[in-house]
Amino acid sequence: MTNSQGGPADNGKSQGLPARSAGTYGWRGTKWLVVIAWVIFAVAISPFAERLSGLEQNDPSAWLPQDAESLRVHQVEEQFPGGDSLPAVVVYHRPGGLTPVDLEQIDTDLLYLDQAFPSIIIGSAVYSEDGETAFYVVPLSYDENLILDHVADIRDHVSRDEGLIVKVTGPAGGLADAASVFDGIDSTLLMASALVVTVLLLFIYRSPFLWLIPLLVVGFAHQTASGAIYGIATQFGVTLNGQNLGILPVLVFGVGTDYALLLIARYREELRRYEDKHDAMTCALRQAGPAIIASAGTTILGLMCLLAADLTSTRGLGPIGAIGIFSAFLAMLTLLPAVLLIFGRRLFWPFVPLYGTASGETSGVWSRIGNVISNRPRPVWVGTLVVLAVFALGVTGLNTHLPEEDSFRQEPESVAGQKLIASSFPAGAGRPATVMADVNSAERVETAIMETPGVAGVERVGQHGGFVAYSVTLDARPGSQGAFDTIDRLRDGLHSIAGANALVGGPDATEMDVARANARDRMVVIPLALAVVLVILTLLLRAAVAPLIMTITTVLSFAAALGVSVVVFEHVFNFAGVDDSILLLSFVFLVTLGVDYNIFLMSRVREESALLGTRDGTLKGLAVTGGVITSAGLVLAATFAVVGVLPLVAMNQLGFIVAFGILLETLVVRSVLLPALNFELDDRVWWPSRRRRSEGATSTQAMLKSP
Repeated sequence: MTNSQGGPADNGKSQGLPARSAGTYGWRGTKWLVVIAWVIFAVAISPFAERLSGLEQNDPSAWLPQDAESLRVHQVEEQFPGGDSLPAVVVYHRPGGLTPVDLEQIDTDLLYLDQAFPSIIIGSAVYSEDGETAFYVVPLSYDENLILDHVADIRDHVSRDEGLIVKVTGPAGGLADAASVFDGIDSTLLMASALVVTVLLLFIYRSPFLWLIPLLVVGFAHQTASGAIYGIATQFGVTLNGQNLGILPVLVFGVGTDYALLLIARYREELRRYEDKHDAMTCALRQAGPAIIASAGTTILGLMCLLAADLTSTRGLGPIGAIGIFSAFLAMLTLLPAVLLIFGRRLFWPFVPLYGTASGETSGVWSRIGNVISNRPRPVWVGTLVVLAVFALGVTGLNTHLPEEDSFRQEPESVAGQKLIASSFPAGAGRPATVMADVNSAERVETAIMETPGVAGVERVGQHGGFVAYSVTLDARPGSQGAFDTIDRLRDGLHSIAGANALVGGPDATEMDVARANARDRMVVIPLALAVVLVILTLLLRAAVAPLIMTITTVLSFAAALGVSVVVFEHVFNFAGVDDSILLLSFVFLVTLGVDYNIFLMSRVREESALLGTRDGTLKGLAVTGGVITSAGLVLAATFAVVGVLPLVAMNQLGFIVAFGILLETLVVRSVLLPALNFELDDRVWWPSRRRRSEGATSTQAMLKSP
C-alpha cells in the first residue's frame, strides 16, 4: 500500500513499535475491563452524587474568613435569645398616602402573621412621615429551608389591594431571592452544557455516532466528580454553595470535551499510520498523553491555589474544581480510549480514517496561516501585542463595586422592597447594622454610635452573656460605598473605646468584609497560580524561554479579555459595576484553562522540532493541531457562555470574561502570537535546551512542503 505522497505507507515500524503493541491497550480484553470497572464505580457512587445539592450553604456568613468582624458579630448574636433569627421586612406603599383601608389591612396581616408564627414576636408597624409607606419586621427563626418556606408563605398571604404595593424584603427576603436564583443551578447548567457540547460535537465531527462517545464519557466523569465531592465535603468540611456547584458541570464538560477532542484527533491521525487500532491508540496516548497530563496538572494545581484564599466560598472552589478536572482527565485517558477501541474505525463514519491514507492537515487552512505568519513574524507579533494592549486599556475603567440591588438581571422583590423603604425612610432602614459591645460600656458605646457621621438612628435591642446589642440604621443606601464608609467609621470609633470590646456587623458589614477578603485573596492567589503554571510549563517543555513567553502572553490575554469585558458590561449590558468576587475566579480559570491551548500546540511543536527544526516544527505543529485546538477552544468558550442563562450579574460576568478570554487565547495567542514568536526566536525558544534535527529531517521536511 502507498501513501498519498506516492511512497510506501507508514505502518508504524518507523516509530519503533512492533506490529502489535505490548502496552495496556494492546491486550484486547483490557478495554472491556475498563468499561465494566467504570460502570460499576458509577453505579456505586451515584447515591452520593444525588445528595450533593443538599450540602449547599448559601448564607454569606458561612463563606466569611474566620477572623472577619461581621462573622464574630453573627456568632455572638446567635447566643442571644432568638439571636438565630433572620428578619423579613414587610413593606406597604401607596403613592399619595396610605388609605384607612390600607391601615386596616396592615393590622389584619399582622394578626394573621401572629397566628402563623406564634413562637416569634412581631413588632408593630412603623409609618413614614409622608404617610406613603409602612413596614414591620418578622424575625424568622434561622433555618435556610424553613426561611424560604416562611418567606414564600408571607408573600402569598399579605394583602395586595389595587394600588397598594406590598413587598417582602430584609435579609430573609434577600436570602429567599438569592436561593431562587441558585435553586437547581447545577442541573440547569448541566443540561445547558450538555446541549451546547452536543451541538458543537455534531458540527465538529459531522458523524451520527462519534459525538455521543465524548458526551457519554464526560457524563461518567461528572457523576464521579459529584460523588467524590460529596465525600470530601462531608469528611473535611469543604464549603459548598450554589455558585461553586453550578461551575462544576461547566468545568467538567468543557475541559473533558477538550481532552476528548485532542485524544480523538491524535487517534484518528494514528489510525492512518497503523493497521491495528490498538497500536494506533497506544501511540496516540503516548504522544497526546503528556500534553493532556500537563494540561490537567496545570488546571488542578492552579485551582488548588484557591486553598490559599481567606474567603471560604473561594477556598471551597479549589478542591471542587480540582476534583472535577481530575475526574474528566481520568475518564478521558481510560474510559474514552476503551470505548473508542470497542467500536473501532466504524465509529468515525462517514469519514473513516483508513490505514495508509493521508490526513491532509499539512495542506489545510492552518498550514497556510502558518506560512503567512512565518514570512513576516516580527510585524505579526508586534501588531498582535499592540492590539491586545489596546484591548487591555479598558481595565482603566474597572469599577469593582456592584451594589446588591444591581446584582440581579431582573429586580427581585427584596430589592424593590428596600427601594420603597428608602423612598420614605433613611436608606438603611429595614437592613440595619448590628453592634455588639460589653454591657458595662453600654452608655459610652451608644453615645459613640449616635455621634458617628452616617448614622440615622440607634436602638438597644437586648443583652445577654455580658454583651449588649444595638440595631443601627444608616443613612446610606444598603451595599453602597457610603454604607461601607459608615461601617468603617463605626468600627474605628468603637474600637477606640477601652474595655468595650465592640464589634460591628450586619448585612453591609458582611458585604464589606467579603469585598476585602476578595482583594486580599487576589494579592495572594494570583502570583501563586502564575508560579505554578510557569513551573509546570518548564517541566513539560524542559526550557525556560518558551514557558515564560506562554505565561506572559496568557496574562496579557486575560488583561485584554477583562478590558473588553469592562467596556461591554458598561456600554452594552449597562451593569452598575463588576462583581469583585469574579475577578480572581476569571483569572484562575483563564490562566489555567487558556494556557492549555498553548500546551497542546507547543508540546506538538517540541515533538516536531526534534525532527524538523523549530521553524518547520512550528509550521507542522500549527497545521496538525490548528483545527482540533480551535474546536476545543470553541467548546470551552461555549460551555462558559451558558452561565449567561442565569439571572445573576456576577455569573453572567464570569461567563463572559472567561468565554471571551478563551476565544482570544485560542484564536489570537495560540494561532498568531505564539507561532510568530517561535519563528522570531527560532531555536532560542527552547533555551537552555536544544532541539536538534534527527537524520530523517530532510526527507520529512520535503514531504511536509510537497503539494
